[in-house]
Amino acid sequence: MAKAVQKITLSTSRDIPFNKLVLSQSNVRRLKTGVSIEELAEDIGRRGLLQSLNVRPVVDADGTETGQFEIPAGGRRYRALERLVREKRLAKTALIPCIVGDPNAEVSAEEDSLAENVQRVALHPLDQFRAFKVLRDQGAGEEEIAARFFVPPAVVKQRLRLAAVSQKLLDVYAEDGMTLEQLMAFTVTTDHARQEQVWAALQQSYDKDPYLIRRQLTESAVRGSDRRARFVGAEAYEAAGGVILRDLFEDDSGGWFEDVALLDRLATERLAAAAETVAAEGWKWIEVAVDFRYGHTHNLRRFDGVTLELTPAEQAKFDALTVEYAKLESEYEGADELPDEVDARLGEIEAALAAFENRPVRYEPTEIARAGVFVSIDADGHLDVDRGYVRAEDEPPMPVGGEGLAEGEARSADGTAPAASDVQRTVITIGGGEPDDDDDGDNVVKPLPERVISELTAHRTLALRNAVANDPQVALTALLHKLCLDTFHHSAPGACLEASVRHVFFPVQAADLKDSPSAKAVAERHEAWKAELPKDDDALWDWLATLDDTRRVALLAHCVSFGVNALYEKGDRYGGPGVSAHGVQHRIAQADRLARAVGLDMVEAGWRPTVDNYLGRVTKPRILEAVRQAKGEPAAQLIDHLKKAEMATEAERLLDGTGWLPEPLRLVDSEDVSDTPTDKVEELPAFLAGGEEQGVVTDDVEPHPIAAE
Repeated sequence: MAKAVQKITLSTSRDIPFNKLVLSQSNVRRLKTGVSIEELAEDIGRRGLLQSLNVRPVVDADGTETGQFEIPAGGRRYRALERLVREKRLAKTALIPCIVGDPNAEVSAEEDSLAENVQRVALHPLDQFRAFKVLRDQGAGEEEIAARFFVPPAVVKQRLRLAAVSQKLLDVYAEDGMTLEQLMAFTVTTDHARQEQVWAALQQSYDKDPYLIRRQLTESAVRGSDRRARFVGAEAYEAAGGVILRDLFEDDSGGWFEDVALLDRLATERLAAAAETVAAEGWKWIEVAVDFRYGHTHNLRRFDGVTLELTPAEQAKFDALTVEYAKLESEYEGADELPDEVDARLGEIEAALAAFENRPVRYEPTEIARAGVFVSIDADGHLDVDRGYVRAEDEPPMPVGGEGLAEGEARSADGTAPAASDVQRTVITIGGGEPDDDDDGDNVVKPLPERVISELTAHRTLALRNAVANDPQVALTALLHKLCLDTFHHSAPGACLEASVRHVFFPVQAADLKDSPSAKAVAERHEAWKAELPKDDDALWDWLATLDDTRRVALLAHCVSFGVNALYEKGDRYGGPGVSAHGVQHRIAQADRLARAVGLDMVEAGWRPTVDNYLGRVTKPRILEAVRQAKGEPAAQLIDHLKKAEMATEAERLLDGTGWLPEPLRLVDSEDVSDTPTDKVEELPAFLAGGEEQGVVTDDVEPHPIAAE
């Protein structure tokens, strides 16, 4: 016969007057954690007691109940009720729902107290986020929700933002597939598709750092610290319909401006409006751009102008501010911290004094009539108006007989100095006025596309890496040079040596890079060393210690070569995390020095111009310029009538074996191949010569003219 299951008897529930309850010394909670007693009292006052108190009858020495009840579990609730009684918001005899335990039970009061606290499971953060969202959907505002749960409004906004993340990602978080920090990073954007796309991409990487998530979500946006964003301002940008991505969990320095095209348009419009104001001064030309390249004023002469002196009223105000500033500094010289109002006033005075330093400059009308202005945005996001530059073509001609012109003067057609009103209307150029790169335009040789330069310098970097590995003395010099820079110009705390080689990869590269002779040589040498090197750390040290000097420096050269970086990349002009334009220039200059040291010759390294790696990627004038430099003008004229695809193919044949290199692959001080062109005139294949169907022009048939492209 089956044994009967013993039924459990639960403790009874009773309403006990508050003045009959006392705290028990058996309560295991001793330290204050979580919500304060004051906040808990306010919550009970608003919604009532949500959980009964666990009590036991108090008995005397004879075991007789005294009518009092001790509370081993629920002490914080009791303290909150006690506070309400003291504030006369709750009667002393108010009935409190309690669960009464048996004083003679085997389970002790301490065990009850411990069990209530230990076996309690905290609410999952995701459930909190969703609960806040439900309250918001029910009509409660963020401020109201914050007041109900005694948290700052910012916390409510954060939890609501977390609840608004893509449901797929919330499910991943609920299953512990991502951390809370990672989920917080996804709140930067509200685009669920983009959130899911980034998370899917991260599955292929070991690095799922929240910083990387934020960076990928905002890679197409502009930081709020960008000069354009600071110049336009968040208010104007949002008023125009722009969206700013905000990070509620970390300092985002103004967020990220998502619509870059709108931001550029607003910045350009504001700059153009400023240029119109400056044009009223009578300048001949004004160039407008968000930022001008380094050295844009080279070869331009600048008028000095005359800085206007302070007026008596301005001087008096300047003196008064200076005295006030000195007085405040003296009064609070020994203070650990300035009062807020004093700190604010000092800031106002500093700004006012700085304004006095930037005095207007006066120019002569004749100077204004032939000079120009650059209007842009400075690094701090302020309007930058740079006046008084004269182009070479606007300089007055040298006098031929008679009296010369005074400095800063020009003559009109009748020989008199023109008035500002006689000068043509100011010419304003927006964005530098550079024409689009169009093959069908004029025959001007335009700068190489940046991607082509990046691909070419990847070839050069790999060849230079191979050359350095084969020249231990240069590798040792390069390493020693790096160590000297670190030792004498930088402080780098950290590991034992902190001298390392960071393997440089090629994010932009041509398809033929991996098959180049340099790539094959580097790979073969690497595998040969790898096969010899012990894998154990201690064994590697012992093995290195026994190497002879020749092999030691050869291995050193191989390792150092992996840190060679001669890559061109677009410099970051707006203070972002990337390398600056100046940094790229410095890198290329050092690469040239290193290339000269190892005697790098890209022709010997195996590079030659082809349709795929260069000729098919550049404009027709560039192709003709290459042929002209390598073979002379007659060879260039043979192909100048061809369409681009045919021209590139024929140019590849003409350039083969000439040793011609594009600028990014040449050494700065190398001899230009165009200085010694061949006198031999190349002949095109018959089908490219421009004749009849078979390309043969007979004496009886007049060749058809070929239209210019």
